Amino acid sequence: MKRYVTLLRNEPLLRRLSLIQLLAYFGAWFSNVAIYTLLIQMGADAATIALVAALHFLPGVFQAPLSGVILDRIHPKRLMIFLTLIEILCTLSLISVDNVGMLWLLYVLVFIRMGASSFHFTVEMSLLPRILEGKSLQTANEIHSIIWSLSYTLGMALSGLVVYWVGVTTAFLLDAGLFVIVLILASTLKIEIELSENSAKFTAMMKEAFVYIRNNPVVYHLMILHAILGFTAFDALVALAAKQYYSQIIAVSLGIGLLNAARAFGLVIGPIVLGHWINNARLGWLFFAEAGAIALWALLIDNFYGSLIASVAVGFVTTTLWSYTYTLLQHHTQSDFYGRVIAYNDMVFLGVGAFVSLLIGYLAVLGMTLGMITLILGGVFLIAAFYYEWVRRTYELKEFE
Repeated sequence: MKRYVTLLRNEPLLRRLSLIQLLAYFGAWFSNVAIYTLLIQMGADAATIALVAALHFLPGVFQAPLSGVILDRIHPKRLMIFLTLIEILCTLSLISVDNVGMLWLLYVLVFIRMGASSFHFTVEMSLLPRILEGKSLQTANEIHSIIWSLSYTLGMALSGLVVYWVGVTTAFLLDAGLFVIVLILASTLKIEIELSENSAKFTAMMKEAFVYIRNNPVVYHLMILHAILGFTAFDALVALAAKQYYSQIIAVSLGIGLLNAARAFGLVIGPIVLGHWINNARLGWLFFAEAGAIALWALLIDNFYGSLIASVAVGFVTTTLWSYTYTLLQHHTQSDFYGRVIAYNDMVFLGVGAFVSLLIGYLAVLGMTLGMITLILGGVFLIAAFYYEWVRRTYELKEFE
């Protein structure tokens, strides 16, 4: 914990960005419980819930080729202000959705809103390697992952309580207010960086980035390894479990909120415990541990209290896997390509998340138990452990100094 405090104290820009991250990500997750609760109240089936979960990931997939070029040409402060305005407008517009006939509007608003949110995320992640390097960059990524997890924890938990006590509409109004604060903070940022003076056309810059990735196999292998974390896109699974197993014990909104909060508690404490321990040689063991934790959840998913415990174990490993694989990619990417490589990496990661969300809904509609679906997702991390060991033996991965 001391190294996080020291870095934040010595880096005022990182400190301000971290505060913006905390509020922006909190806002992004705060209204999610309201959205899923609204769907369940309207009688949405498993396929519809899974589609909405997928819409949280798909925008980043479609916009990545363009956003990567934009990141390398437009100042991040201007982008953050513009994207926050979009999030405010879309969040307020969600209030108008109140029946199944307006599901089309919900789809559109979630798609646009999460597109802005994922772009905002990519802006900040492409900015970090421009202002930090080495161990400081690894620590900054861990801080970022803790902030994301803390926002996820508080956002889901508090939203569950707000929806339960005062309803969906109030949750959306409060969420929009948070984004207004983010807008004010972003407008006062002082970011002094130099973007590469690349006057090439957008299409040429896209092609240049794809050629760079193709010619650097360690980069695309690291992108694949990071994308595997998309198999922890459990939003649809949690919503379905709350509806199917826990609704007799607890209100659906509270069930969704508490289960996500338990997992996010593990996400917060994971890097604090594992941050000093993790290195290139040990990363494979974390993939094994994630597989085991998800398998435990698969066995306990029909038990609400057992699921809470298993969710903490799942989250405990996930954050360090996420932050370390992200740092490895940044560390092995040439600075002129930061924006585009990070954007394309997020495209692959979000594409996997969207696929997993749809897969969960499809398998549930076919009649597969939620426990078996969860076990399948955990098996992917077992494969990933062997895949990483192959990458480490085939390519020379640089350690952080």
